[in-house]
Amino acid sequence: MLIREMLLKDIPAVLPLYISYYNEQNKSQWNENTAAKRIHQVLSMEDSYSLIAEDGNRVLGFAMGYFKQYDDIIGYTLEEIIIAYKFQNQGIGSILLRELERQVKEKGASCVELQAVNDDMHERYYGKAGYRNAKNFVLKVKWFE
Repeated sequence: MLIREMLLKDIPAVLPLYISYYNEQNKSQWNENTAAKRIHQVLSMEDSYSLIAEDGNRVLGFAMGYFKQYDDIIGYTLEEIIIAYKFQNQGIGSILLRELERQVKEKGASCVELQAVNDDMHERYYGKAGYRNAKNFVLKVKWFE
């Protein structure tokens, strides 16, 4: 398995994985246009840094996010980590996450922060990797009617 930096030119290669992951596993409604826009938004923002995991010509998964400056530290915000469904539960996601952590720490990040779905699967995955619920932040949302 090769893990390398993911670039804008990789969007066509990860699109099928993104759409399949969310539409088949999460009953979402992504299409090529919306998924390409979402991935492009993250990859093209200032201080973006993302990784892709490949095995030959197959994309196994990817992680995308960006560095965020605070007053006294630099954090890394992990927007998404996606492993192709048929490659899940084989340790690929854990390897990709550890490599991402290693690289962003090397680039100056003091922490990795993320938002995750509040379910058992995500709690196990991130908990196993040492992630805990932040006690000093809460997600707020205002839905428009």
